[in-house]
Amino acid sequence: MASSPTTSATPSTFSSTLPVLPGTYPERAPLDLFRTAVAIHINRVIPELSLEKIFDGVDILKKEGDFSVAMPRFRLPGVKPDVSAATVASSFQPDEYIETVKAVGPFLYFNARLSTFARIVLRTIDRETFRTLDGVPRYGTNDSGKGKKVLIEYSSPNIAKQFHIGHLRSTIIGQFLINLHKANGWETLSMNYLGDWGRQFGLIAVGFEKYGSQEELEKDAIKHLYDVYVKINNDASTDESVLDKAREHFRQMEDGGESALKQWRIWRDYSIEKYREEYGRLNVSFDVYSGESQVSLESQSAPLERLEKMGLISEEKGAKLVDLTQWKLEKAVVRKKDGTSIYLTRDIGAAIERYEKYKFDKMIYVVASQQDLHVAQFFKILSLLEYPWAGRLQHVNYGLVLGMSTRKGTAVFLDDIIREASEIMHEQMKKNPDKYSAVEDPEGTSREIGITAVKIQDMAAKRINNYNFNWSRMLSFEGDTGPYLQYAHVRLASMARKNPELLPLRTADPSDPKSSIDIDTDSLTEPKVREILMLLASYPDVVKTAMEKYEPSGVVTFCFRLSHAISSAWETLSVKGDTDRSRASARLWLFLSAKEVLGAAMRLLSLMPLERM
Repeated sequence: MASSPTTSATPSTFSSTLPVLPGTYPERAPLDLFRTAVAIHINRVIPELSLEKIFDGVDILKKEGDFSVAMPRFRLPGVKPDVSAATVASSFQPDEYIETVKAVGPFLYFNARLSTFARIVLRTIDRETFRTLDGVPRYGTNDSGKGKKVLIEYSSPNIAKQFHIGHLRSTIIGQFLINLHKANGWETLSMNYLGDWGRQFGLIAVGFEKYGSQEELEKDAIKHLYDVYVKINNDASTDESVLDKAREHFRQMEDGGESALKQWRIWRDYSIEKYREEYGRLNVSFDVYSGESQVSLESQSAPLERLEKMGLISEEKGAKLVDLTQWKLEKAVVRKKDGTSIYLTRDIGAAIERYEKYKFDKMIYVVASQQDLHVAQFFKILSLLEYPWAGRLQHVNYGLVLGMSTRKGTAVFLDDIIREASEIMHEQMKKNPDKYSAVEDPEGTSREIGITAVKIQDMAAKRINNYNFNWSRMLSFEGDTGPYLQYAHVRLASMARKNPELLPLRTADPSDPKSSIDIDTDSLTEPKVREILMLLASYPDVVKTAMEKYEPSGVVTFCFRLSHAISSAWETLSVKGDTDRSRASARLWLFLSAKEVLGAAMRLLSLMPLERM
C-alpha cells in the first residue's frame, strides 16, 4: 500500500515534500510535480493504487482540465470506474498545487492552482535556461544519458557530387539527434561517413578523361565533377565498354595504384572543403569526417574469414553470399565475383573499427528507408558474428524527397535552394523599410529565414513519410512554415525592446544573470495564461517523447502550437500601456519565458532563432 505524503511544499521554492518518483525530474519538468500532486489525491482515496501507477495514467492538455485520468485503465476489482471517479471527486480537498477536480463518467479532470502553477513554471524556465550545454538550454531536458556515449552517423553524401536536397533529410535528422542526446546528458560523437569509394569513382575517372577540364575543376570542382558524372552515365547507358573501363579503374584503386588514386584524393579534398561550407550554413558540424576508403582491408576480410569458418558463407557464380532467408532478409552479397569489396563489407568493417576505437554505448545510423534491407542485413551479420555490442546499433530511417535523381541530372541542389530561398526572403524583408533598416545583417538574416524554411518543411511531417518539395508552401509567412516560426520568435524578442521601462525583471541583482526573478504572478489570471503556461510546462514531455521516438516532427508541432497560442494572446495580455506595473511585468515575464522555450525548441532542431527580421 502506498503512503500518502504531505504536500506542504512552499510553491516558490523546490524544497517540496512531494515524493520524487522514478524517472521524473520535478526541478526541470514542472508537470512532473503537478502530476505527482494529482496522483497523491487519487492515492489518498484509493491507496491500493501506487503513486507510480497513477502517475503513468495522468494525461495533460485536455479540454476539460489541465490533467485527466481515465479510471478504467486501472481495472479496479469490484468497483465501477465511474463510481471510483465520483468517490475521488467527492473526497477532494484543494491544496496549493491542485485547485479543482470534476468527475465526468469514468474520467477525472484536475486543474492546477494557477498562481502556484505560474510561479513554478516561470521560475523553472528562468533558472534552467541559464544552464546550457553547447548553446542548448537545459530546460526540457534531463540527465538520462549521463555517463553514456552515442555515435551517430548521418548525412554521408558521395564525394564529387553536389549536396542536393535529398541529402538534407539525413543531415538535419542526424544533427537533431546529436542535439537531443547532448541535451539529455549523453557524450556525443557526430560522424560523416562519406561515400568516397566504389565503382562510381572509376566511372568519374573515365568521364574526366573525355569531358574533364582542369580550368572548370579549379573554378568549381564539385559542380564540374557532377556534370562529368551525369554525362558519362548517359554514355554508359548505351555503351557497355564504359562500365568495363570504370570497373578496371576501380580495381586499380583497390590495388593501390598511385596514378588511379592521385586524382581521387584531389576530388575527395575538394568535396570535403565544399561540404564544410554547406554544413556551416545549415548550423551543422561534425566531430569526425570518415569514409569508406578509410576502412582497412583487414577489417573487411577478417569478418568474412570468420563467417566462412562458421559455415555461413556460400558461393554463387563466383560471388560470396550470406544466406539470411530464414530471417526474411534474402541473401546478402559480401564479395563480388571480381573480388572487389562492396558497401556491405565496408560497413561491417567500419562498425568493428568504430567500437574498438570509441567503445560506444549506442551507435545510430541515419539512413533512408530505401536502405532498410541493407541495414537489416548489416546488423544481422554482425549479430551472427557474435559481437556483443551488435545489439547497440540502431537504424533511424526516413522517407524521401520525391522527384530527384542525380543519375538523370535532375537533382535540386541545396546551394541553389538556399540562394533562391534567401533572395525571396530578402525581397519580403525589404517590403517593410523601417524594420529592414533595423536589421544589422539583412542578407545573413534572409539566408537564415530561407534555411529555416527548408528545414521546417522537411521536419514538419513524420520522418518516415515521403514528401514533395514545394517552394510556395515552404516560403510562406502564413500557416505552419519556417518563416512563420522565425517571425513568432522575433515578435517575442521585440517585447523587451518595446517595454524598457519594465526592465530589468531581475530586481534582486540585475548584474547577476543567475539571480532569480521576483515578480508577483497572482495577476496572471486569464484563461490564455493557463493555455500558454501548460504549453511551456509541457516542453519537457515533448523532449522526452522525441528522445523515445527519435522524431523531430513532434518538436516542430510544439513550436507551432506555442507560436499560435502566443499570437492569439497579444491583445488579451497586452503589456504596453498597462497602468498596472505589477501585471505588466508578470505578462512580460510570461512572454519572455515563451521566447526562451520557443528558442530552445528551435535550437534543438538546429535552427538559429532570430532577434530581428
